[in-house]
Amino acid sequence: MGRSRLPVENAGNGDLCLFIEPYGEDFYRKPGEVFTVGPEAEGIDVWFSTLVWEGGITVWPYEDGDPTKIVLEYTVTDANGTRLECGHQRPPKAAGSGLAEPG
Repeated sequence: MGRSRLPVENAGNGDLCLFIEPYGEDFYRKPGEVFTVGPEAEGIDVWFSTLVWEGGITVWPYEDGDPTKIVLEYTVTDANGTRLECGHQRPPKAAGSGLAEPG
C-alpha cells in the first residue's frame, strides 16, 4: 500500500467518524470496516497527521513531510476500492448538525 495511503479501521463496537481536513469531509465506518485515505494523483509522497477524539479520527494529508503543503485532492475508498463520497453512512442525528472538528 505504501506510505502515501492511510488505512483506518474501526475496531470498536459502534460507528466511527473519519474526518478529513482541510475540507471537513466526514465518512462513517461501521465496526470492522476499513477506509483508506490517499492522494488523488499517483506519485505524491503523502504523509498524514492524525487526531483521535471520542467518536472519530481526524486526518490531515500533506506532502513531503511538510505540514504547510496540504493535499487538497484526495480520495477515501472502502475495502473493495470503491470511492466514497462525503457523508458516507452518516447517521441521521449527525445530518445537518453542523458537525465540526473537535478541539
